Amino acid sequence: MTSLSFMWLHLWGSILVFNVLAVCIRKKLSWSDIYSTTLFAYILEYTVDSILNLHYHLYGYFNEGFEYIGLIPIFLVYPAISILYLNLYPFHKPILQHVVYIAGWTLFSIVYEWSTVQAGWFYYVSWKLWYSALIYPVLFVILLLNYKFTRWLAKPAGHK
Repeated sequence: MTSLSFMWLHLWGSILVFNVLAVCIRKKLSWSDIYSTTLFAYILEYTVDSILNLHYHLYGYFNEGFEYIGLIPIFLVYPAISILYLNLYPFHKPILQHVVYIAGWTLFSIVYEWSTVQAGWFYYVSWKLWYSALIYPVLFVILLLNYKFTRWLAKPAGHK
């Protein structure tokens, strides 16, 4: 298999697996939660990537600079991962399980990011994988805080 074939197999395989899991998993989130967290994931991912990729040129998708094809992972991979992350979150468990859960997703994300670099649809310029290891827990906490905030906003008036 050529590296180009592997790249597309990896990307479309990721899209298929993550989205099938996100659709088929038993839902703990409401549809409005899924909608709002998906929109937030788009905005967060696109904002971070615009700054770190397009402004600072630290990493990118496919080729240097903006390409429409680079929107594929932003729109089809990362929101599905955020739905899985939040849907499986151990909300009513002890705090240690929250920490272990975020650490597990961080480890998964580091391994997955490494695989995207190996597949060739994500590249580093001056970015290092260990930077991601520091940032992923922060991003996962931000997703969680956004979810809690939108749940708070959804409460009927007088119950806040």
